Amino acid sequence: MFGELINRLTAPDPDPLDNGDARLALAALLVRIARSDGSYDDAEIKRIDALLAKRYGLGPFEVTGLRKDAEVLEEEAPDTVRFTRAIKAAVPYEERAQVIEGLWEIALADGERNHEEDALMRLVAPMLGINDRDSALARQRAQSRS
Repeated sequence: MFGELINRLTAPDPDPLDNGDARLALAALLVRIARSDGSYDDAEIKRIDALLAKRYGLGPFEVTGLRKDAEVLEEEAPDTVRFTRAIKAAVPYEERAQVIEGLWEIALADGERNHEEDALMRLVAPMLGINDRDSALARQRAQSRS
């Protein structure tokens, strides 16, 4: 279903994504962090929906559709390293920096800091070009809202 997008993301020198594809790729990354602990529950789904609705100004039906597409893309996407590097190459820095805070919100949505989610965040943030300090500050902001 998303083979063309995945091929573009994993090309040796990917072109920047259009807004719709960038939105989908970043939503898939939110789904990946939510699924990383082996549990993908209602709290995480609601948080993903809320983040996507706020970030992109989507209504309930649009956000549900985007999340559902992101769930499929996440399943089909390559390993996290290649997927994240591809997003870094294809998505502007400002969007990647903002999504780190959203990723932390998803990781913390169930009220627990899980080892798998922490490990994935330590992997993803630098691959998106976000340093440890800025990732930690994003985590603190996300925790303060939880």
